[in-house]
Amino acid sequence: MAEHNELGKLGEEMAVEFLRKNGYEILDTNWTFQKAEIDIIASKENILAVVEVKTRSSLDFGLPQDFVKPKKIQLLVKAVNEYVISKNLDVEVRFDIIAINKEGKSFAIEHLIDAFYHF
Repeated sequence: MAEHNELGKLGEEMAVEFLRKNGYEILDTNWTFQKAEIDIIASKENILAVVEVKTRSSLDFGLPQDFVKPKKIQLLVKAVNEYVISKNLDVEVRFDIIAINKEGKSFAIEHLIDAFYHF
């Protein structure tokens, strides 16, 4: 596996652990619908958190969250709509980003709640 893929997988594992420690129940990881993949679907207090995880080895090219582009947001909205319908859920949906970047030998994790809105 390419080094960036390994870093991404590690980031997703760290994000799952971070969410669990903060009281979230993990419902699904790497859930796909058509061309879209949702990294993490979690719930807390009747809110469905759709979480996109972005992990970077350095901030030289920008913050991790800057790499969530409008096309990705469109795909996430479409996928979570299918998820909610297929599971027959009656919940509020929120889109979060967990941005992870390497700092020396450790990682900094930032949870951006309501990172973007859908219409």
